[in-house]
Amino acid sequence: MSELRANRIAEQMKKELGEILTRKLKDPRVGFVTVTDVEVTGDLQQATIFISVLGDEKQKHETLTGLAKAKGFIRTEIGRRIRLRKTPELIFEFDEAFEYGNRIDTILRDLNK
Repeated sequence: MSELRANRIAEQMKKELGEILTRKLKDPRVGFVTVTDVEVTGDLQQATIFISVLGDEKQKHETLTGLAKAKGFIRTEIGRRIRLRKTPELIFEFDEAFEYGNRIDTILRDLNK
């Protein structure tokens, strides 16, 4: 039961985070960010947000810094949009799966040539 609720809240947070990051957040350090996944712990105390950033390593680092600085604002917005007793603590991490998949795709194309 707890896992089902955590999954529902994670999906709702993913939807709301996409909206917040594109429309509400005005930090110039935050570039083009896509929320790829959200994992919420069973007790709903922490949420790990996996993001994908378009750009080079410097832009990725600046985006992560900007998101860390805006964590309080983002958490407040999530709390307003999703009614929970306690809004989960947010942890931002890069989603390496997309880059890993692109690297494998490039290697396979080179092998076929």
